[in-house]
Amino acid sequence: MCMHDSFLSKIEPTRASEALADPEWVVSMQEELNQFDALKVWRLVPKPQGKTIIGTKWIFKIKKDEAGTVIRNKARLVAKGYRQEEGIDYDETYAPVARLEAIRMFLAYAAHKNFTVFQMDVKIAFLNGILKEEVYVSQPEGFVNQEKPNHVYILDKALYGLKQAPRAWYDVLSTFLVKSGFSKGTVDTTLFIKKEKGDIILIQIYVDDIIFGSTNTKYCKNFANLMVSRFQMNLMGEMNFFLGLQVKQFSTGIFINQSKYIRDILRKFQMENSKPIGTPMAPGTKIGTDPSGKAVDIRTYRGMIGSLMYLTSSRPDIMFSTCLCARYQANPKEIHLTAVKRIFRYLKGTADLGLWYPKDTSFELTAYTDADHAGCMLDRKSTSGHVQFLGDKLVSWGSKKQLCVSTSTAEAEYVAAASCCSQVLWMRTQLRDYGFHFNKIPIYCDSKSTIAITANPVQHTKTKHIDVRYHFIKDHVEKGTIELFFVKTDYQLADLFTKPLDEKRFNFLISKLGALTVRLTFLTTNFDEVVALAIKKGENDYTRNGKDHMFQESRILFKKEDC
Repeated sequence: MCMHDSFLSKIEPTRASEALADPEWVVSMQEELNQFDALKVWRLVPKPQGKTIIGTKWIFKIKKDEAGTVIRNKARLVAKGYRQEEGIDYDETYAPVARLEAIRMFLAYAAHKNFTVFQMDVKIAFLNGILKEEVYVSQPEGFVNQEKPNHVYILDKALYGLKQAPRAWYDVLSTFLVKSGFSKGTVDTTLFIKKEKGDIILIQIYVDDIIFGSTNTKYCKNFANLMVSRFQMNLMGEMNFFLGLQVKQFSTGIFINQSKYIRDILRKFQMENSKPIGTPMAPGTKIGTDPSGKAVDIRTYRGMIGSLMYLTSSRPDIMFSTCLCARYQANPKEIHLTAVKRIFRYLKGTADLGLWYPKDTSFELTAYTDADHAGCMLDRKSTSGHVQFLGDKLVSWGSKKQLCVSTSTAEAEYVAAASCCSQVLWMRTQLRDYGFHFNKIPIYCDSKSTIAITANPVQHTKTKHIDVRYHFIKDHVEKGTIELFFVKTDYQLADLFTKPLDEKRFNFLISKLGALTVRLTFLTTNFDEVVALAIKKGENDYTRNGKDHMFQESRILFKKEDC
């Protein structure tokens, strides 16, 4: 690794002229063009009259692993797709991508069935996509044919940057998998399934990144060989870093977090030396527009919000506070920036927090729904919150301001329940592809009036003003698809997603969501052994010195039952 690293450039060029002066980057650029020739992406032809010639541009990226070590200098030639004209250079551009809830559902199922998830990515994936349109691009800077300098390339296959490139790649990949015996998911067309003799192999695709697993390891090997036979692949072994999520797979379960990303954004926004705080938002916080307040840099504020929104894919504890601050991106003031910085201070002290999916546990679909009536200071709209579990694995959550003003707490809770029901129905359909058929799915609500509205037709006289879109929940209650149950507010887990809470209440709900924080500091290569010892002793802090010389430090969420 050290020898390989010594031949890689540590400087990321911003222009092609800079890269052409560095031999390491020239090699990377030539490798990219060699791939074009190998895959027969383009042909050099005389410049046609009356045709739009799309420019090209070099993009340079230093690839690093989770530890920050440079592993690759990647040069990519992209087309300037903004010059394309609809109906001439492209038609349809839509290409499906996996939802993050689908990724977490995939991992929860892997933990439930106790199998390992593997990862691979396709080298230069878009170059495999077959174009239907006639597209011309200019010769790349630094690699112009000296004998034919005025010629251009006509594309037979897609190029990165083209508007239709993702769709062309998806069409090629999905067609190949279907011909190989896989079937697409019912609602998630990025999920591919194949069942054989009681075993199942699952494949989840996010553009050119692929994760897969099976209840029989033989099928994983067969799938890897199948992909290598058709595409140029990077086989990356066990899944450990996917879409910014750090995934650790142990014999006892799967741990998901984003500690590296948290440290990166703390450094980016100069918050790495900030003082940690216990909650992301002070209890009782009410944020308004503050028209007389001091304005702050809008680009910095939006950058911080965007970073936090991405982080909510593994951190439900900051969902409400981030969504609340995101409402003021149009004209942020100093009070809004202070609120965002508090979230960063909270992250500073909880950077290693994540989601724990224990293996071999139940897999029943359950949900909680709650609302904060008229909580928004701007327009007095309510905030909906919901969480969904598969057994004791938290896979989905949300916090969103409602679209209409509710005239009562019961109405606000009813609208929130309808939103939760919609997410549950999507998950129910998705889980059919995994072989689960759920009915009478329990949704826990802390409003008896809301439960009465969904079950009693007489209540219609009092709910005529509620938008008809929310009444579909009544239909599913009558069909028996879902059931609403009352839960005391003290045990309403979705309360975390509707309002700021004091530290005691906040930590209590975090614990109920999945929730024992165990900090492990050790010298060993056997992580599973340390986790097992820590659980057995029931200690939050456990230190063990071993003979091996690898140092790791982690913070993991365990269910109480595990401890």
